[in-house]
Amino acid sequence: MKKIPLHTQIFIGLILGVILGLVFREKVLVIEPIGQIFLRMITMIVVPLVFVSLLLGTASLGDIRKLGRIGAKTALYFLVTTIIAICIGLILANTVRPGEGLNEEVKAELYQNYEATAQVGIEGMDEAPDLIDTLINIVPSNPVQAFVEGNMLQIIFMAILFGVVFTLIPNEKSDPVIKIFDGLNDAIIQIVHIIMKLAPFGVLALIAAVIGKYGVGILVTLLKYSVVVIGGLLFYTLSVNSLSVRFLGHVKPLKFFKAVKDAILIAFSTSSSMATLPVAMDNVEDIGVSREYSSFVIPLGSTVNMDGTALYQGVSAVFIAQIYGIHLGLTGQITIVLMAVLSSIGAAGVPMAGIICLAMVLKQLGIPLEGIALILGVDRFLDMVRTCTNVIGNMACSVVIQESEEKTHQN
Repeated sequence: MKKIPLHTQIFIGLILGVILGLVFREKVLVIEPIGQIFLRMITMIVVPLVFVSLLLGTASLGDIRKLGRIGAKTALYFLVTTIIAICIGLILANTVRPGEGLNEEVKAELYQNYEATAQVGIEGMDEAPDLIDTLINIVPSNPVQAFVEGNMLQIIFMAILFGVVFTLIPNEKSDPVIKIFDGLNDAIIQIVHIIMKLAPFGVLALIAAVIGKYGVGILVTLLKYSVVVIGGLLFYTLSVNSLSVRFLGHVKPLKFFKAVKDAILIAFSTSSSMATLPVAMDNVEDIGVSREYSSFVIPLGSTVNMDGTALYQGVSAVFIAQIYGIHLGLTGQITIVLMAVLSSIGAAGVPMAGIICLAMVLKQLGIPLEGIALILGVDRFLDMVRTCTNVIGNMACSVVIQESEEKTHQN
């Protein structure tokens, strides 16, 4: 009997989860712990995976100049694609104008239901570090604390630092240590493969719980806004990323998307770029991306690259402004672009990062922060889609960076 591919199993689990959520509603929450266990298991392995794989990837480069070149290319790619994503969101929001014509009774109900949750995000904005503090906090004062708290920027910094140091000391001293890390990396990858056998059941439980808890009625209420956000995310993903991997990475888009389908399904189910990290790094190997590049680009992107979140912020800011009748001119639109880029970096690793980033943008534009309550009803669904866009962007970047480096090496 032919074995069913993993991505098919996950997709079946996703569909069954939707059906169970629609049929049994709140009753289906009884299986939510299964999804939470799966999510905790895959999250459990993220910190050691990032540290070990990034350390090995950096050490394998063997040249600090090469590391600096890859870092600069990655940062430039993330910056350009994030700006493009925001601009697509702004164009769609200004063209479709989803914030016009929302029923006053619906608006009042949304305020009442989600005001408390919105307040949590607004308060979190005050706790989020600014860009300068974020840069300072990249360097850990206590390495052990960084691992305990799962501070990914600090863990990435330490992994790169140790990787660089191993290239500077004599090979007879560094090789034995690198072999230990190499064996540990193989063990971690095996754990990932074991965890992924549970993925169909975890996805089923997570999706069923989301549908059962939130229902689909709220999507109808905010259908116009939801369609603009999801349409923008799909357009960006299928156009910008496809063009990038085709013309910059010299990989056929169909081949790319076919290879990374497991990561896309996990990203959609978990709404977490970090939880998807092990699968994403594994998937890009199927299209020939070396761990040397994927272990640097994808963990970094999972921390600071938020193409989908940036597009969502652009649409959401304009949507809320339209509801309040606030006109955003060219200056306001440019402010959204700048603030969305800076806030997405400044709020990296902060809980409710998407909402906190949006609160920062609204505050800068003088738009009432309470307007966040209007979109929280559909935010859980939109978060699932924009996480897919974020993860796909990171994987596409690894393809582009490897191709660029291979060209540099040939020249």
